[in-house]
Amino acid sequence: MKKYPEKRIKVPRFTEENGFYTTKKRSELMGKIKSKNTKPEISLRKALWHLGYRYRKNVKSLPGNPDLVFSKYKLAVFVDGEFWHGYNWEQKKLTIKSNRDFWIPKIERNMQRDKANNDLLEKQGWHVMRFWANDIKKDLNFCVGKVVSYLDQFP
Repeated sequence: MKKYPEKRIKVPRFTEENGFYTTKKRSELMGKIKSKNTKPEISLRKALWHLGYRYRKNVKSLPGNPDLVFSKYKLAVFVDGEFWHGYNWEQKKLTIKSNRDFWIPKIERNMQRDKANNDLLEKQGWHVMRFWANDIKKDLNFCVGKVVSYLDQFP
């Protein structure tokens, strides 16, 4: 188990015995959510590939399994979904209506893990970039530009 600098947030099991319930339809929808090869991730990858930048996908040997890894430049890129990684969290958590006792610790634990993985990567000498999926959808060129401007620093 990885060691984290702060107390690890405990997330309860999502079971009916613990008081959590979801409809079959909601369960099916949640089951379709992917962690790899999301549309924003693919669009960022394609744009960088067409510019001639080569990378590895979902490298399991690095903390957090970065979505894109540029090993030569020690750059790890993550594409984070807004709900799962706590975008605008202080406002968003007030809007969660059902199963709050599960979802709030779940998202906060994800945020805690993201921070710990960033710290571990930086200690290993990696530069970390995180993009919100929505930012990629809204302004792909800006996100690509940030990656390219970092990569172009190297000869």
